[in-house]
Amino acid sequence: MSVANKKSSRDEALEHAFGAPLADLYVQAARPGASPALTRALEARAMLALAEEQVVRVRDRVHENMAPTGDLDRLSAEILQTDVYWLDAALDGRRGYIRTLDALLTTMPPPTTRSTPLTSSLPPAQPASSAQVRPTARGR
Repeated sequence: MSVANKKSSRDEALEHAFGAPLADLYVQAARPGASPALTRALEARAMLALAEEQVVRVRDRVHENMAPTGDLDRLSAEILQTDVYWLDAALDGRRGYIRTLDALLTTMPPPTTRSTPLTSSLPPAQPASSAQVRPTARGR
């Protein structure tokens, strides 16, 4: 399954920030001249989706091992301690990706206030007049 098809906890925020459904954002990002902000946001989203999948896998494994109907002969403190390390690492990664993605999204203006699409470039700068280029003389 493609990471684009996996859910993440920040999908709705991405859709709101960029003003389009997630599937459309991936199409936009694949086009030449795609917005660097969009590309970075989708990269961070992909890593977040994978980190969240890891959190769920470890959580489910711990729940399975600790289930009331579980086999007590298979229960091991050592295995559970290893799962704690795995869970801690997955949660750290998730928090980092959320921080990164949220920081990116908070620096972007809302889609309704953007005067140009994210993929456009700035207009060319006007040439400076000779008065602007000439250094001013300074007296002592």
